[in-house]
Amino acid sequence: MVKWEYILLSKTMLTQDLKEAWFQFLDFVQDKCSATEFENWFAPIKVLEGTSGELTLQVPNIFVQQYLIDNYRKDLRSFLPERSDGSLSLRFSIADEPPPNPPALPQSSLPQTPSLNDGVKLNHAYTFPHFIEGPANQFVKSAALGVAMRPGKSYNPLFIHGGVGLGKTHLLHAIGHYVMEHHKKLKIQYISTEGFINDLVSSLRNKSSAKLKQFYRCLDVLLIDDIQFLQNRLNFEEEFCHTFEALIQQSKQVIVTSDKPPGQLKLSERMIARMEWGLVAHIDIPDFETRVAILQHKASLKGIRLPHKVAYFIAEHIFNNVRQLEGALNRLSAYCQLMGKEISDEVMASSLGEWVQTRPSKRISVEAILKSVATLFEVKESDLRSPKRTKKIAFPRQVAMYLAKELVSDSLMKIAQSFGGKTHSTLLHSWKKIAHQVEKDEKLKRQIEMARRDIEK
Repeated sequence: MVKWEYILLSKTMLTQDLKEAWFQFLDFVQDKCSATEFENWFAPIKVLEGTSGELTLQVPNIFVQQYLIDNYRKDLRSFLPERSDGSLSLRFSIADEPPPNPPALPQSSLPQTPSLNDGVKLNHAYTFPHFIEGPANQFVKSAALGVAMRPGKSYNPLFIHGGVGLGKTHLLHAIGHYVMEHHKKLKIQYISTEGFINDLVSSLRNKSSAKLKQFYRCLDVLLIDDIQFLQNRLNFEEEFCHTFEALIQQSKQVIVTSDKPPGQLKLSERMIARMEWGLVAHIDIPDFETRVAILQHKASLKGIRLPHKVAYFIAEHIFNNVRQLEGALNRLSAYCQLMGKEISDEVMASSLGEWVQTRPSKRISVEAILKSVATLFEVKESDLRSPKRTKKIAFPRQVAMYLAKELVSDSLMKIAQSFGGKTHSTLLHSWKKIAHQVEKDEKLKRQIEMARRDIEK
């Protein structure tokens, strides 16, 4: 049976098991949304009960419920029966929140059995469950989890690199939390590169360098953040290299983060080769759907009711890193608390106006458009200029033509020639098709807005 035929049958089969109707709805919606959107908003929903009368769904938080109703109410009516008052025969249950931490016992009543890793300082919020996964970070998260599950046996060393505020430190702490919880006998240490350098300086001053070396070389897991700060510090680099090699040779796990891949760091060839021994994983800027999910997740943790329209606006205009997203959310929340207002479009404009200032205009080229669209749709620029007509290539090419007509001041004939010698009539056809489609396709509209901002920056 074709998936779309479910729409015709569901209305007439009101007595069927509603669990099956829900799964049919999931089949239907999976064709309408992106894989990331499905994983973030639909996959966490669980069916608690489904009879011929009412369907009960468990959602992780109120935001998932609101997202489902706000965006898919009409589609749900095609699969689920309605009550006599016209409302859907649908009920939601919010998943139980984790119990609060028990109050600390008086020091005298605590058992005097210090943990092996008592001195390790990790951010309690930086765990794997709190790391929102998307296409840009899926691979690196899987690698980090694999290392945490089997320290020293999966990828060693693991080198994570990416821009500021994309989640490198979060994953480093998440590995630490997982190891401490599931491998209690392993000795771990998390430290920044600056902290490592300060330890070395202090040990030299106090004539205790042998003790420091013994401490680091007896670790089972070493988590070291921001290795780029080791550049141009030859003596400290040499000591770190000795420590690094000693741990690797003992099959002890080393995880390193940096803002650049090893080959782009100003370190010795020996050090770069050591860091490239294992797995080098890149973490990229999250896509739009992932940024929305991150905002909703952080808002739920802070107890903030964030309307979808506001989340979409922030995600569309702030896309460089996750820290900026959280900063915008904190600023918006603080503004509302101090001014005694609810979060709304007007409040958002007042509090976040300077975060989304328009950039000065510049002359835009077809080459810039091709580069941006190729990145957005994950295709090659050369394919957009080629005669290939596969759907994977043809649709991004039409989007690029639409943007070129909108943004480039050259003649239609000259613009069309930039697409591998296409005619101006082909350009006009593509422009009309995308202009018509963007009016009814919200996802495409957001994609074009993202490409436009990237091109104009």
